[in-house]
Amino acid sequence: MTFLDSGAFIALWLTQDGQHGAATKALGVIKEEGGRLCTSNFVLDEVVTFVGRRAGATFAASKARGVLESKVLSVLRPDADDERAALALYEKFADAGVGFTDAVSFALMRRYRVRRAFTFDRHFGLAGFTLFPGTERAKWKTNPLPRAVL
Repeated sequence: MTFLDSGAFIALWLTQDGQHGAATKALGVIKEEGGRLCTSNFVLDEVVTFVGRRAGATFAASKARGVLESKVLSVLRPDADDERAALALYEKFADAGVGFTDAVSFALMRRYRVRRAFTFDRHFGLAGFTLFPGTERAKWKTNPLPRAVL
């Protein structure tokens, strides 16, 4: 199973994103492998908010509905134990700048034994996960307004 992080969704959904080509190619590889995919409701929240500000709420909500209705992508939801584990991971990786959403992702990945993250975020590597496609995303939060993928 492969965990989809925020950067992967953003790069896939926004065509002018600097990692769009790499993300599209990586998704093709995952599909060829027949691999299962997952993400979290925290990641979905982060992505819908980010994409909505750049491509509009209607576009972002449509993409989110597609995720929620997907037969190939599961949305994992933390329970109270996951949230406590995430707080410990958040503190552990504080010096590296890991956010709470990533810490929740790490906790869920550990619980569900997901080893690979489709991400451009080096923090997943610091937490012991395999990065796929394996390159760090360059400051996606500061990219100019991208054109949306329809």
